[in-house]
Amino acid sequence: MKTRILALVLSFAALGLTSCNDWLDLTPTDRVSDKSAWESQEATDLYINNFYEYIAIYGQFGDQQFNGNLTEGLTDTFKYGSPITGSRAGDSNNYVLTPEQLTSAGSLLDCWTNTYTRIRRINEFLAAQQNYSTYSEEVNLRYEAQARFFRAFLYFQLAKRHGQAIIFKSLAETVKNTPLTSAADTWQYIYDELTFAAENLPESWNSQHTGRVTKGAAYAMLARAMIYAERWADAKAAGEEVLKLDYKLASTYEAATKGGNSESILEFNYLVTGPNHYWDRYMCMYHEYTTAGGASPTQEMVESYEAKDGSKVDWTKWHAAEGTTEYPPYEKLEPRFAATVLYNGATWKGVELECCVDGKYGTYVDYGVEPYPYGKTVTGYYMRKFRQEANTDLTNVASTSTWVEIRLAEVLLILAEAEMRLGNDAAAMGYIAQVRDRVGLPTDESLTGDAVFEALVHERKIELAYEGHLWWDMRRWKLAEEAYTGYRVHGLKITKEGSGYRYAYVDADGQDRKFLSRMYRLPIPDAELQNNNAVQQFPEWNF
Repeated sequence: MKTRILALVLSFAALGLTSCNDWLDLTPTDRVSDKSAWESQEATDLYINNFYEYIAIYGQFGDQQFNGNLTEGLTDTFKYGSPITGSRAGDSNNYVLTPEQLTSAGSLLDCWTNTYTRIRRINEFLAAQQNYSTYSEEVNLRYEAQARFFRAFLYFQLAKRHGQAIIFKSLAETVKNTPLTSAADTWQYIYDELTFAAENLPESWNSQHTGRVTKGAAYAMLARAMIYAERWADAKAAGEEVLKLDYKLASTYEAATKGGNSESILEFNYLVTGPNHYWDRYMCMYHEYTTAGGASPTQEMVESYEAKDGSKVDWTKWHAAEGTTEYPPYEKLEPRFAATVLYNGATWKGVELECCVDGKYGTYVDYGVEPYPYGKTVTGYYMRKFRQEANTDLTNVASTSTWVEIRLAEVLLILAEAEMRLGNDAAAMGYIAQVRDRVGLPTDESLTGDAVFEALVHERKIELAYEGHLWWDMRRWKLAEEAYTGYRVHGLKITKEGSGYRYAYVDADGQDRKFLSRMYRLPIPDAELQNNNAVQQFPEWNF
């Protein structure tokens, strides 16, 4: 009987560390020849621990996905309240209203330079291993498998942005004026790296090494990468390998994203004493913390949720220009809504929210009125997902909510997509049904053709809400140009009226958004072009 594969947990406590000073300081060239890093496994563990932080920095709590912003701000699901450019302020608004400002000279979605610095560090680790390690073959393989997992993880970050990358397989190959690797070979390299990792990582680690990447994490990451590569059979095969292991969906949707359970495959844990993050501040209400917050789910996102019986909810009454005093059908929506979104009338930290104009617990302000509407919502909603309700002191206490990079529900939806692309509609709907069953939603497993794809798009949008997938999904599906052009996001402007409220449908953008077709492949940054004569800019960015 297989033991449950432990989700990846990285913290100073979990790895027996006390402060960041205990981490081996890896600089690009001078430490790679230091034999001391390979004189004991304890020292080598400290060396490789540096790579584990990459899971966090490219996630929603980090700053490498979109310079600290959520890419959901580039979709119809999320609205930053500030009209002024700035990280976690108006950068997303700037990109959706004037996307022409995204150029090779400066792209907030770019992570090229930092990612290649990290790739070099991994190649240095592998070079040092070859030169100095005297460990057994088994021990060496586990170190190599961990390093190659993270190297593939980093190349995936580049490939999903640019479609291809410059592949450096070793330190010796890291030379100036190296051309781009073809798209096919880039994805093949990622496939080979993750396959090696999966074949050489354990299903679980002993208690001394709890939290390290596992066979399940490698196969899950491989399944995700192969969906981007449109290698459907490979995605299916990798996903099925994950299902052979002991992962299970968490009992509730809210628990699924908290980590530390049977659904979590790859995660990064935090501590109050560090490492930590500030998600609660970034998503707070004004009464909780007065110098942060100001981002919120949209009415479009709220209306994407089905009723508890799986039917579509009619929001016509709440689109009237004059508004309505009828309470919105929040209580009728399926469970994932209340676990994700805070709304007028919801209970949070022991009080009933009033997400209205001049509200005490939740405050509405029209978009554009305040340069930085700290903690105020321009849509009538706040984020609940990933927030820690028990944290009542945002001034002094940082957030420690776990970042779950990959969980079983995503793998099931990857398998659904792979089966759909392979023409197996019934199998695809079966995987979607597993995800929906958890929240008590019915599934029509007889759907075929375009209806299966529509079901998949919906399920990824709802199940993986605000986990950093939607904008990238819409790009890889080539749907973004149509879906994200010529539209605006909306909210409900809520005002007190007598003993109740009036809910008025409001434009939260002020002008149409647009997505440029060239954004399907992000540009190579100018800095690379200036330093590498073997690389040319993509044609769509030559203007």
